Amino acid sequence: MAHFISTSCSLNISSSCTKPQHLLRNQNSVRFSASFSLRTAPFASEKLILHCKGPRGFSTINAKAVSFSQESKTEPASSVPPKGGESADRKKVMVIGGDGYCGWATALHLSNKNYEVAVVDNLVRRLFDHQLGLDSLTPISSIHNRIRRWKSLTGKDIQLYIGDICDFEFLSETFKSFEPDAVVHFGEQRSAPYSMIDRSRAVFTQHNNVIGTLNVLFAIKEFREDCHLVKLGTMGEYGTPNIDIEEGYITITHNGRTDTLPYPKQASSFYHLSKVHDSHNIAFTCKAWGIRATDLNQGVVYGVRTDETAMHDELCNRFDYDGIFGTALNRFCVQAAVGHPLTVYGKGGQTRGYLDIRDTVQCVELAIANPAQRGEFRVFNQFTEQFSVNELAALVTKAGEKLGIEVKTISVPNPRVEAEEHYYNAKHTKLVELGLKPHLLSDSLLDSLLNFAIQHKDRVDTKQIMPSVSWKKIGVKPKTLAA
Repeated sequence: MAHFISTSCSLNISSSCTKPQHLLRNQNSVRFSASFSLRTAPFASEKLILHCKGPRGFSTINAKAVSFSQESKTEPASSVPPKGGESADRKKVMVIGGDGYCGWATALHLSNKNYEVAVVDNLVRRLFDHQLGLDSLTPISSIHNRIRRWKSLTGKDIQLYIGDICDFEFLSETFKSFEPDAVVHFGEQRSAPYSMIDRSRAVFTQHNNVIGTLNVLFAIKEFREDCHLVKLGTMGEYGTPNIDIEEGYITITHNGRTDTLPYPKQASSFYHLSKVHDSHNIAFTCKAWGIRATDLNQGVVYGVRTDETAMHDELCNRFDYDGIFGTALNRFCVQAAVGHPLTVYGKGGQTRGYLDIRDTVQCVELAIANPAQRGEFRVFNQFTEQFSVNELAALVTKAGEKLGIEVKTISVPNPRVEAEEHYYNAKHTKLVELGLKPHLLSDSLLDSLLNFAIQHKDRVDTKQIMPSVSWKKIGVKPKTLAA
């Protein structure tokens, strides 16, 4: 049960904050009014770590929870009977990064499947948009309004913890409060171009992703040792080797001896490198501490709607189409909708694994329902089909013709450092064996995606379409992208 306290407080923004220095320049004390949600159990009388967003950024307040009146006192949550006949022993899943593109869809899907869900997020992804002058194609509601709307439609509660997992005190109190059986970890800066803008964002990406994941591992070890970590990795960890990509491990015979080893990693950005470091840290802690973990090396995600996000406009997911956060197929559909030529980087032979966002949430659910054993580090390649960039452009062109849209394609200089023509064959059988029923990229799905982009095309800022970040030109000085 939560109490909402409206209070005026003086904040001192610490220079030890984990955000990049260029995000928080004013280190002075700031006074403003804010609302905090304080959980009264199980540590209502203990110190609370409150994370809030003020006029000058995110801050942390140390406070104590107090009852203002007899009317505000509540019985412990354990004494409240389950609602709607739900079992009191439902599996509890913490979704870190639950306000993001994949995280929000996953949180709703798991809640709809009768898991007890908590969202943990510092809302920094929304800050990135303000910082860079970007916006989602879809108008997205605040996380508070999203959760309230979900409750009103379904009667299901999603708990919310706003704070930074790089702050271990916040994370540990969150673990002790919610006591998760599984943690789904989406809480990372997830854009390769963002990590390559400048030094400060490269450092932020590595610090946020690697330290955040380390904190999650330590929280599991200290407070929920049987908790199952479901970590979102990336197929980009593997690079584009000239041999088949296995699922996490490869058996090698060398000088007459055979061993099964982690598949070699060839990351191609500071973002992808942070994911490699995560994988190594998770594998080590599984071996050393007996943690159970599943690493979902996800391909490129497309689409926007799931059964749950389509229930109401306030549940709508974000849809990125810009050159920093937008993924290839989503970007191409928006470009076609506004009459902009499809932007193929270089030769267009870059081949990757792709999947529908409906399959993202399905894969996560399958991993939770079939947890790893204690001490086991599983790796699943999470995608359903492989396409080259040129193949995607051809599919969008064909779908546009059916809707009476003339779609053109142009080749633009590749801002990345990558092979533009290469062999690519990645295995992806383990999730299918667990029961994945994929939504393949059909003509009808492309029609739906194009129509969705057309519906919202008035919100498109065409200045955000072309790539603006160069791998080779990353510099030391903080860079503000041209308006």
